[in-house]
Amino acid sequence: MSFLFPSSTITFEAALRDLTSGSPRARAAAAHALGDVTGDDRPRAVDALLRALDDDRGEVRAEACASLGELAEPRAVAGLLRRLDDGDPPVRQAAAIALGAIGHADGFDALAAALRDGSPDLRFQAATSLAEIDPARSYDPLVAALDDRDPQVLSAAALSLGAIGDGRAAAPVARLLDHGDPAVRFDAAYALAQLGDARGRAVLGAALGDDDRAWDATTALERLGDAADADALADAASGRVGRRAVPAQVQIRAAGALLRIAPGHARAEAARGVLLAGLRLRKLHLRGLAVEQLGQVGGPWAAEPLAQLRRARRGRDLIDEIDAALAAIQSRNRS
Repeated sequence: MSFLFPSSTITFEAALRDLTSGSPRARAAAAHALGDVTGDDRPRAVDALLRALDDDRGEVRAEACASLGELAEPRAVAGLLRRLDDGDPPVRQAAAIALGAIGHADGFDALAAALRDGSPDLRFQAATSLAEIDPARSYDPLVAALDDRDPQVLSAAALSLGAIGDGRAAAPVARLLDHGDPAVRFDAAYALAQLGDARGRAVLGAALGDDDRAWDATTALERLGDAADADALADAASGRVGRRAVPAQVQIRAAGALLRIAPGHARAEAARGVLLAGLRLRKLHLRGLAVEQLGQVGGPWAAEPLAQLRRARRGRDLIDEIDAALAAIQSRNRS
């Protein structure tokens, strides 16, 4: 669902009322809220959302599309297919996303046509949705989309091919490593890592110093898991890649990744130090990430620092996570 309305306490009956008689903003908020309906009220919510697909305001139609996708409602497929030709780009995109979420085969041909001939905003969404509906059948149209002129479409097609996991895609995706757009190069490298192909390793390693891409680069390098990848992860865990600083959350993530793929690495001790230091960081989400990683890779050396954090005031919001990490460590020790 969209982030236009991040939270809602609207009641079900109020949402139904607002969707038909409220202001445009109220109608959009109501359409958004109905995507969370479960149980006996679900059929009524679906009926109301199907009617809202024809609302005269684009924001309402977009929220209705998104909510029908959240509800994974097969009855919505025909209406969503109509919205692929909507004059409002956000509505077209929301319809394509919803068709992928529903996953019904009736949406495939229209999305394949949209990927081939639609507007750029629709083509890149169609690439993702095709792979969700039928991974095997989407292979050929996605490979064809690797010749698209729009960088966002190229990235979406490459990432979808990586998610499908068909090794045949490695060669056509690898051609994008020479593309002029850095986002396309990175997404191609990430997709190749998903396919077990290391040709994008240099692109991934360079991205470890990029705030926007470092986390995904760490994930991809861990997936490759070779000695060269371990060295790159060790650099990221140290806090600097070349002349660029690495964000703290990526340092912690990289330290955990290094210990997972190369626990005997020459810099493993330093990586353990990064995780233990993470337990003392001021920000809760960083301490939580360090706890999580220690639960996955920690040994006896991590048990007492975790126990100390559990007793400390700064650990009171992480009690369950610390207990789970300690249990995982004890389980590994026993085995």
